[in-house]
Amino acid sequence: MKVWRPGTSAPEEAILLDAGSGDKISSFNPNSNMSLMQQRQRLPIFQWRNHILWAVENFQTLVLVGETGCGKSTQIPQYLHEAGWTSRGYQVCVTQPRRVAAVTLATRVADEKGAMIGTSIGYAVRFDSKQDEEQTRVKFVTDGVLLQEMTSDPLLRRYSVIMIDEAHERSLQTDMCLGLLKKIQKVRPDLRIIVASATLDAEFFKDFFNHNLTDNSEADTATIIHLEGRTYPVDIFYLEKACPDYMKESMETVLKIHRENKFGDILVFVTSAEDCDSLCDNLRDEVGKVISKAQGIGVPLMKMKALPLYGSLPVIDQMRVFESLPRNTRKVIVSTNIAETSLTLPGIVHVIDAGFVKISAYNPKNGLDSTTTVPVSQAAANQRAGRAGRVRSGCCYRLYTQDDFEKLMKATVPEMRRSELTSTILRLKQLGISNVVRFDFPSPPPAQALSRSLELLFALGAVDEDCELTEKIGERIAELPLHPFFAKMLLASIDYECVREILTMVALLSVRTIFQIPPGRRQEASRNHRRFQVEEGDHISMLNAFETFEECERDRKFTNKRFLNHRALVRVGQIRTQLSKFIKRWRVEETSARENVFPVLKAITAGLFPNAAILRGDGLYETVRDAVVLQDSALADAKRPPKCVLYTEITQGKYMREVSVIEQEWLTEISGHYYQNNMEE
Repeated sequence: MKVWRPGTSAPEEAILLDAGSGDKISSFNPNSNMSLMQQRQRLPIFQWRNHILWAVENFQTLVLVGETGCGKSTQIPQYLHEAGWTSRGYQVCVTQPRRVAAVTLATRVADEKGAMIGTSIGYAVRFDSKQDEEQTRVKFVTDGVLLQEMTSDPLLRRYSVIMIDEAHERSLQTDMCLGLLKKIQKVRPDLRIIVASATLDAEFFKDFFNHNLTDNSEADTATIIHLEGRTYPVDIFYLEKACPDYMKESMETVLKIHRENKFGDILVFVTSAEDCDSLCDNLRDEVGKVISKAQGIGVPLMKMKALPLYGSLPVIDQMRVFESLPRNTRKVIVSTNIAETSLTLPGIVHVIDAGFVKISAYNPKNGLDSTTTVPVSQAAANQRAGRAGRVRSGCCYRLYTQDDFEKLMKATVPEMRRSELTSTILRLKQLGISNVVRFDFPSPPPAQALSRSLELLFALGAVDEDCELTEKIGERIAELPLHPFFAKMLLASIDYECVREILTMVALLSVRTIFQIPPGRRQEASRNHRRFQVEEGDHISMLNAFETFEECERDRKFTNKRFLNHRALVRVGQIRTQLSKFIKRWRVEETSARENVFPVLKAITAGLFPNAAILRGDGLYETVRDAVVLQDSALADAKRPPKCVLYTEITQGKYMREVSVIEQEWLTEISGHYYQNNMEE
């Protein structure tokens, strides 16, 4: 088989891959009788193959903009492998913003290559890896894994090409990777970087990576290729007027498509995990009525299976969306924005876009980090529409007007500019970046956010007065795959001898709520939840619920009876096991406080002390640090509301979530100078 090798001077001189006979592979396209090579050649990206390889050979950075479904995520790594970029022990690395995308893409490419996953094609995501140090040549990873690899190999010498896929999402970790790769490229001019997305500000990224400081464009080190062509067309439909309830409109649109027996599966975009589960439950209830009514008038109607998809869903449940269903069953996937990028969901023909997304928004002035639902950007809306054109022509139903679409922002604000930065700074410090203020971010964060985050890290004991990582606390916190607040909580549990309880607590705080309140059964659910509640607050109540779940041997009947989320509790157990392996490296014994809750509360205070609130005379709470008023807390409505509480986070800008009662004196005892001035005032 002939392949194009690095060294040719132009695409026209490159040798096309010899198509040969090719092997048929059912998992690539089970309904096709074409050979694997013929299927690959039909992808829009194939006509650009030689241009891409020539650009990678002649420029340090290639910015690639290609339509959704053109094949860039699966084909470019194979082109690089075939062209010799993985010879002499080198690897090609492809990053994805989410673990489910990294795993599914690696599996798909392995199928196309006719290889076992974990051999020549592998992946590495947090807590899961299938790769072989000797055999793996193409590796799919999350941005976070690539950052972690930089701690042991700062120059990433094992890689010849690194492809940052779905760069338009501009997550914290993506922007960190881009900034660090630019720095690495100055030391390793042989390293090639590909920045790829369907919706990308190409000129911005070209300018960012271009090391040419002269006016001579021939000396540019970065170039742009715009890939034309989509695999299949997508028709876009808008509402004539805005709808008041996108959840109701989403369900009615699904049922209308189903009643009309239109071909193909459906993908619905909503904002949160709660919306996913709620809409799936409602669809299961309604579709039974629709099918019964159709049968009553003699109209045959397909069955429907509704499946949720969101980030906190256990991996085994996420993978259910890729399973094949019987011929007479339609699949409806209800997803957050996790399904916007790099996922080829088999059979999707219809996309329903509610037009909203839930994002985090950090206010450095008052230190509040809240989750807010906002309209999607035009770039994100186009990404969503593209999900319908992957396997055949499709339709996208936007639950908003065309005028509203024109008013949307062109692109989502980068997460770096709207997030709390303690984890980011900690990782940069771990990688040896001493002056984070002068670090070359693609989109520099606000100076106030940087200074506030450095102040928090100093209060946690993670950095010293010179803003360098401390040995006992900072370096250990940086090792843990946790937010610094939760990592400090875990470290403090060693001194307070309650490691067992805090391991569970940190795992509980890493998932969405373990308590369920089904529609119409709020009072019944509340009565059952009160069985676990204690006067010390929500954190200990959550701990009680999990320990009872373990005592009942994880029985599903128990969780159903007590209105607990069985999947979330199982996930807590998995996370706890993984964290336990981390601290074993420190040779720490899993001590237990047993019936004494005060050591547990003190360890929680050591991590969450910035989230402290004091009771005011009018019955409301305000934060100690910035005097922000927090309303409608359940504790404020109690007969004798506590004077001082801690919360995990703020929702909707003013509501405390997961609240525990503490002694006010603990704040100065445990957090030292951070609150000293406030208390004296």
